[in-house]
Amino acid sequence: MRSSILAIFFAIPLLFNVSLSAQAAGVAKEKPNIIFIMADDLGYGELGCYGQKIIMTPNIDRMAREGMRFTDFYSGQAVCAPARCTLLTGYHTGHAYIRDNGQPPQRNPYTPFPGQNPIPDEVVTVAELLKEAGYATGCIGKWGLGNTYTPGDPVKQGFDFFYGYKCQVHAHNHYPEFLWLNDSIVHIPGNDGRSLRGAHHSQDLFTLEAVKFINRHQDEPFFLYLPFIIPHLSIQTTDLYLDMYKGHVPETPYKHHGYLKNPYPHAAYAGMITQLDAAVGFILETLKGMGLDDNTIVFFTSDNGPAYNRLGGSDDKFFNSAGGLSGLKGSLHEGGIREPMVVRWPGKIKAGTVSRLPSALWDVLPTLCDIADIPAPQGIDGISFYPTLTGNGKQKEHDFLYWEFPSYGGQAAVRMGDWKLLITGLRRKNKSPQLALYNLKKDPAEKVNLADKYPKIVREGLLIIRQQHTPSKLFPFPELERYVVARLAL
Repeated sequence: MRSSILAIFFAIPLLFNVSLSAQAAGVAKEKPNIIFIMADDLGYGELGCYGQKIIMTPNIDRMAREGMRFTDFYSGQAVCAPARCTLLTGYHTGHAYIRDNGQPPQRNPYTPFPGQNPIPDEVVTVAELLKEAGYATGCIGKWGLGNTYTPGDPVKQGFDFFYGYKCQVHAHNHYPEFLWLNDSIVHIPGNDGRSLRGAHHSQDLFTLEAVKFINRHQDEPFFLYLPFIIPHLSIQTTDLYLDMYKGHVPETPYKHHGYLKNPYPHAAYAGMITQLDAAVGFILETLKGMGLDDNTIVFFTSDNGPAYNRLGGSDDKFFNSAGGLSGLKGSLHEGGIREPMVVRWPGKIKAGTVSRLPSALWDVLPTLCDIADIPAPQGIDGISFYPTLTGNGKQKEHDFLYWEFPSYGGQAAVRMGDWKLLITGLRRKNKSPQLALYNLKKDPAEKVNLADKYPKIVREGLLIIRQQHTPSKLFPFPELERYVVARLAL
């Protein structure tokens, strides 16, 4: 089976009618190109280089062999929009403007989908910083931080070019009726945005646009942000990738709920991730063909953990999606926020290296600023991990990583070295909040609660929460504030 699949991967460039120019080979550039690829709801254990046994991801695995793989990299939040905000702004969710999913109170009548709460003009994004430094900037995929005609529109937040879904609700179907091209709606022939199948899968369209963007900007430094939406539900892929698994992986009966129903949920889910991996491979081959390989750093990660309870046909237990970690999407347990992170930069990052540096999405902004040799904004929460990537300079480490999350019962978490304090159930009616302390080095699956044994460490974590939480008018969380004050008074 694997030999036939490798043949398909070699044939993938034939699927796209793109002429790749190698004329840029040898062009000297002052600044390196940056490509940041982010999957949507991809679990810690869903890549081969992180232990996946069923789903094939040869291209991302090759990135790990030729670059660096992080073992302790975290998302900024357990759901989509706030994770993206931490990435683009360098702030954790105790300080970030967007801390949860949510729609603006008044829907814009000129857009078919409501969009999420927009980030305001005064928020500085990494795209704005890189654009000011002379980078061509593009975003292709799912945005989720403001609709067209709002301040959060990507073309108002530093991106010269946008193609994709601006609203997360719109992105629940991979065969959309239309996609946004900057401020214009582009209809997709043969798609109705409601059916399981269509003529053009959005991932293939994104891959094509990514290649075109690289082609257009091969003679200047560029920042290409690719927030792809695989493997977010609905479970939809093309026959090319479905047939790789159909008949080879078993399907099991289940009670369907949520999203579109796929008759082959296991095979199609695996096919989606392999389709995503193929897109990564095609982008890497494009860079190589254009002579840009050595001058381009490519990141790959995910925005949060995998779907739960067989929602939409997903099956985290079958695929070991969280890689043995507790919790899934929506949870501040490790499985909801610890994510793959693979970075490749030939000649700059030593091949086959593994980093155990605890870091998170809010560290990406200062890292990209270091790569572009520009100053990062003062006062952000992120710390550049550029020294870890290149081996140049001394790596500064976090004293702690912090998350707060008003949804899914109300949660907060602090990682302090190997220790992690987790509070859940802050908004559960008729139930008291639960506090737990875990030693992640000895217990990465968070099975043994050591809170009663180490009260001083618990108190240290509570003090960090009190210090790092700033009140938000958009996402008020008084339950967290009251709980921490009460616990510290004991």
